[in-house]
Amino acid sequence: MATIADWLGAVCLVAGALLGLAAAIGVLRFPDVLSRMHAATKPQVLGALLLLIGIAVRLRSSADLGMILLVAVFQLATAPVAAQMIGRAAYRSGRLDRSLLDADELAEREPDAGRPGAA
Repeated sequence: MATIADWLGAVCLVAGALLGLAAAIGVLRFPDVLSRMHAATKPQVLGALLLLIGIAVRLRSSADLGMILLVAVFQLATAPVAAQMIGRAAYRSGRLDRSLLDADELAEREPDAGRPGAA
């Protein structure tokens, strides 16, 4: 049974590393902010979770599993927030190609409507 768990852990580690590599290549190769943001969050988070699962399967101690669970929770909590902030900053600064957007719900709002003290 330990041999099967070791092989499963190794497969998860390799798959996670390959997804991390794909995310890094996407960040370097994609042309615009939104595509890079997608590459930086989607495969990177799944890759990190696969790496953590692989490590958990290999280590199998309760102290290690608790630490791995904390890392996974923080990864899942911070990556979407960071992606949303990057997208928002790119939209506000005008550094994205608006022709690539299918729908632009924010274009209908006035630029200073949400800011306190705006007239």
